[in-house]
This record gives sequence, C-alpha cells and structure tokens, in this order.
Amino acid sequence: MGFDISLLWRAPQVHPINRKAQSIPILNDLNLSSTQVANSNIISLCATLLLRCTAGPLCDRFGSRKVFVSLLMAGCLPIGLAPLVTSATGLYVCRFFIGILGATFVPCQVWCTAFFDKNVVGTANALSGGWGNAGGGVTYFIMPAVFDSLTMVRGLSASQAWRVTFVVPLICLIACGLGMYLLCPDTPLGSWQDRSQRIRENLDRFGSESPLETKTPDFVGEPPSRHEEEKGRGLEYASPSRLGNETTAATATTKCAASGSRPSSIISIVKAETIATPSFRDSWTVISSPQTLFHVATYACSFGSELAINSILSSYYEANFPHLNQTNASNYAAVFGFLNFVTRPLGGVVADILYNHSRRNLWTKKIWITTCGLLGGAILIVVGQVNPSAANGRDLSTLVGLVSLAAVFVEVGNGANFALVPHVHPSANGIVSGVTGGAGNLGGLVFAIIFRFMDHGRGYSTSLWIIGVIHLAVNLAVCWIPPLPKGQIGGR
Repeated sequence: MGFDISLLWRAPQVHPINRKAQSIPILNDLNLSSTQVANSNIISLCATLLLRCTAGPLCDRFGSRKVFVSLLMAGCLPIGLAPLVTSATGLYVCRFFIGILGATFVPCQVWCTAFFDKNVVGTANALSGGWGNAGGGVTYFIMPAVFDSLTMVRGLSASQAWRVTFVVPLICLIACGLGMYLLCPDTPLGSWQDRSQRIRENLDRFGSESPLETKTPDFVGEPPSRHEEEKGRGLEYASPSRLGNETTAATATTKCAASGSRPSSIISIVKAETIATPSFRDSWTVISSPQTLFHVATYACSFGSELAINSILSSYYEANFPHLNQTNASNYAAVFGFLNFVTRPLGGVVADILYNHSRRNLWTKKIWITTCGLLGGAILIVVGQVNPSAANGRDLSTLVGLVSLAAVFVEVGNGANFALVPHVHPSANGIVSGVTGGAGNLGGLVFAIIFRFMDHGRGYSTSLWIIGVIHLAVNLAVCWIPPLPKGQIGGR
C-alpha cells in the first residue's frame, strides 16, 4: 500500500465556473466507487462480528478491564493510520482493523455486569450500551463540524481536512484507554489476579460461625424437587474441578449475606455465579444452549436492524423527498442514533422494574424482550407498506415519525436483551455476551444484504417490511424458551 505524501493536502477537483468541489475528498483521493464504500462497511461489520465473539472468552480468561483497554489501544493504530490510506484495498484493511473498536461493547457489558447486582444490572448495561450507540448519532454532527472548521476557519483544503479530523477520535480513544487503565479496578474486590483469594476470604468470614468443611459431593447443593423445577429454581450440577477454577462475579457474597441464606446455599450460589476459565467443551455447551440462542436470535433482529437501517436512512430520506440535500437528510437520519441516549437505557430500566416488582420473576424480562421485538417488527412493516414520500402526497414528518417510532422499540429491545443476559450462565457471562453481541453484527450483515440487493439497492420500503416480517417470525419462534436453563444455580 504505497503512500503519496501529497495526498495529505491535495484538494479535490473543482468546477471551473462556480469552484464547487465535484466529489467528496476521500472518494476522489482513493478513487472509490459507492460499491467499494459499501464493501468497506461490510468488512468492518465482519471484523466486529469476529472480534466480539473472541472478546467474550477473553473477558472470562483475563478480565474484562484488560480486554477493554487492549481493544481501545489497539483501535488507535488503524484510526491513526487511516489518513495514509491510498487505495480501496488499503481502505478495506483499515476498516477491518477499525472494526476492533466495535468489539469493545462486549467487555463494556461484562465489566458492568461484574459491578452491579441483578436488581439493577439491566439499567447499568443499557445505559452504558445506549450511550455507546448514541455516539454514532453524535458523530453525524461532530465530525462534519470539525471538518467545516478546518476548511473554513483554518484554511485547510478538503483533502487535508478529512484526514486531520481523525485526530479527534484518536485523542478520545487514547484518553479513555489510559483513564481506564490507570483509574479503574478490575472487579469490585480489586485486582483480577487476587480475585480467588478475596472470594475465599469473604466466604470464610461469612461462614465463620458455621463450619464450611462440610462434605463436598460431586454436585453442589441438592437435586431440585419437582416444585423447584416447575418454578425454574433448581440447582445446576457442577464438578469440584471446575468450581476450583472459577472466579468471582464479586457481589454474590454480599447479596447472599443480605438474604439470610444458609451457608451451604450461599457457597453454592457464589461458586455458580463466579466466572469460570472457559474450556472449549464448556464454551460449546453454553453457546448451544436454547437460552443463549434466544439472545442470539432476538439481538440479531434488534441490533442488526438498527445497524442496517442506520446505514441507509439518509439515502432513504433523500429518495422519498428529493428536495432534501445530503446534509439535511443526514441530520434527520441522525435522530435514529440519538434516540439511543434514551431508548436503550429505557429498555434496561423497564426490565429491572418488571423484575423487581414481580418478585424477581425472570419471565417478565423475557416477555419484555419479546414484546419489544414484536412491536418493532410490526412498525417496520407499517413503515414499509405506507412508505411516506413526496410522490404519494405524504410529508417528511410522517416518515421521520414512523421511523423514529420503529427505532424506539428496536433500541429498547437492545437494552432489554442485555438486562437478561447477566442471568444466563453467569459463570460464562463473557461467552454469552460475546456471542450475543456478535449476533447483532451478523443480523446487521444479513439485513444490509437485503437492502443492497432489493431493487438494485433502491428498494428501501420493501426491505423494511421484509425485515419487519423477519422480526415477527424470529421472536415468535423463540418465545417459548425458558429464561434460564433447567436446574441452573444462581443467576436469579
């Protein structure tokens, strides 16, 4: 990938009469077609999909904070080198490695789960994830504003300006990475390396009045009774060898102490809710469980449709209302991402409220996820069928309103999903979070392909109602799955 230093300041070609630029600088500099730009987006999604699935087990093995910081700092390299790209191939490589940053979502959720108990973890996860998603909406305004400032105030050419704008995300990444590394703990109990010792100390302190050296059978706790099975509150079998390698989810001891549970039950719950060093066999068992597949399916629909719709929304507005210029269409499209400031946190908040007011019945969280999926799908069908446009006499506010309403339930569903994830296989939270997060990108790829090939990439309304139908079908297909595996210890 050769580098011509003049590309850092070469201006785009301009019209000889009105002196307006005849192309977007990055497209002109790199001689890119719209297809190549679309391909670069798909490559970035693929990279994030791969790395999210990988980040989950790494969180379980090395700790979420270290994985988080590593991904942030690794993402600095492609961001810093992006201005040096000179070809479509270089752009593909750069976008692939920039996809590293999309994987930070997984350690973010795992880290939040470690610090917040089950009664508020949905709110914590949804708030952190929602503000992360909303960053996409902020980017619509900040980056063009920086670009305009560089060209109009600083006098840089357009070709120089788009390259210099990459300094902004680079500084943010370095600041966040260093801040997290220097100021944040691994777990509520302190260092990741000392987690096992801290848990043992807490268990010994809590059980000092009752001997803990009771019999250690091949399973923890007692087999579930029929009544417990019906309520989904049985106990999960676990071998002592595996339990010996587990690491803490940190708040379990405190929670058990407050509940007044028997010491033997407390030990069982603490061990079952601590992070286990993942093996391939255990990982496959977790990934293939119906509960994990429920989250994979529903998150692929909700977050996948959000990604795909975000990528075409500006073009959809321009196609239906030709009087809009690119800037105005982008501003309206940015509303979709900005809603994440409220909608995704709302999904987690409502899930926690339902959970706490139903005496911690996890079916309420499960039903909330399914409800959001069905309503989001139904509204997408309405948007696709009504398809408000200037040609059929509808105004822009109708289209923006319908799309925003669909965004509410799609994004609320994202927050609701990760309000239930911490309860499922708590000893493998990183794996479940990683696979679920990766499924969101997989859904984005599938839906992006639908948009790309439907009516040669212009069939936006048809694609929307097809995606809505997929939402309905998938959510109904998995709605029967219980929220937790039968016989699971802890997670409630």
